[in-house]
Amino acid sequence: MTRIELAKKGIITDEVKTVAASEGITPEQLSMDIAAGFSTIPVNNNHAIAPIGIGRNLRTKINANIGTSKDRISIDEEMQKLDVLVKYGADAVMDLSTGGPIRELREMMLKRSPIAVGTVPIYQAAVQTAAKYGSISKMTADDLFDVIEEHGASGVDFVTVHAGLTMRAVERLKQQGRILDIVSRGGSFLLEWMVCNEQDNPLYVQYDRLLEIARKYDMTLSLGDGMRPGCLADATDRTQIEELLTLGELRDVALENNVQVIIEGPGHVPLNQVELNIRLQKEICKGAPFYVLGPLVTDIGMGYDHISAAIGGAIAAAAGADFLCYVTPSEHIRLPTIEDVKEGVIVSKLAAHAADIAKGIKGSMDRDNAMARCRKALDWNGQIALSLNPDKVREWRAEVPPTETEVCSMCGEFCAIRTVERALKKK
Repeated sequence: MTRIELAKKGIITDEVKTVAASEGITPEQLSMDIAAGFSTIPVNNNHAIAPIGIGRNLRTKINANIGTSKDRISIDEEMQKLDVLVKYGADAVMDLSTGGPIRELREMMLKRSPIAVGTVPIYQAAVQTAAKYGSISKMTADDLFDVIEEHGASGVDFVTVHAGLTMRAVERLKQQGRILDIVSRGGSFLLEWMVCNEQDNPLYVQYDRLLEIARKYDMTLSLGDGMRPGCLADATDRTQIEELLTLGELRDVALENNVQVIIEGPGHVPLNQVELNIRLQKEICKGAPFYVLGPLVTDIGMGYDHISAAIGGAIAAAAGADFLCYVTPSEHIRLPTIEDVKEGVIVSKLAAHAADIAKGIKGSMDRDNAMARCRKALDWNGQIALSLNPDKVREWRAEVPPTETEVCSMCGEFCAIRTVERALKKK
């Protein structure tokens, strides 16, 4: 039985108990939320990892994307990126490889990763079809579903599938006109296939087939937004909402068939529309876990897009988003380096943490309170240990060492904390 089936029958598993304990909620509540489609535990039956929960009343989780491209193929480097993103606190990793030995890389990642692994199967299907026939349009529905089956059998915990991108949505796109039509790579592959073959999306038409594969491995479906806005001007438009309405319907069908679902959300959204987007998704998709790609709140942040995304991510998560996809400083420029991955994870963790405090998630301020106490005590070892990047703090402190070890070189002898403490002791 899948997790949803077990939850519907009132069976509380050890896995649910473990996740509930780590989140500070009751197993009964988590089980009910899984049964209702409000929360998910994205762990494939064939992948032995510590489970995490994504959804209602749970800590905001973050995902980090890695993977090769035709221009840079290094399995060793991608494994180093995996180690780094795990070290700095990512809750999940997605392999977005489109170059080199894609299957080998995925298998190595599944063996090495202690956290949930996601993929976008159409990438592999498209690359294989292009290599064999010279055009993505030659891909058959069987080609695509065979790859999805392969990913499920290998232990992939969640897959992005753009099942809501329909001919109806394509027509809406043509009528409306956007500055950037489609920026989703998976969405662009499907649109090309649909237009060239004059057929609707096989992931939509044969959705029951997709559900059968997911149910077999208890693999979570992350229903991708192929029509997500790629710039602020296109945000929250009719094309985006058209697809979202379909995703809401597909969520209902998945829940009826006992398949766990996450809904993916927009990538570029003006600051004043971020909360609106979360509320729309939660209403249309009946409270399903929401996975946002940033969102980036400005289009001009090249080199600093991780910051643009963290701003949007904090607001989105505070408004109810459950899962943040990190963005690195090199977004829109090149494949991320190991350092880019580290920076992307850290700023995304900060966004998620800030949002959890705003949402009142149990225990979310404990670390902040501990940091405040360490600052009051001028306990530098404690402050360093509580930071998200202790190595950086230690290195920066050593670069300009204070003349008095208990303070920092910013204020030195005029440290406000020490001054006030000394003054109060005089009374």
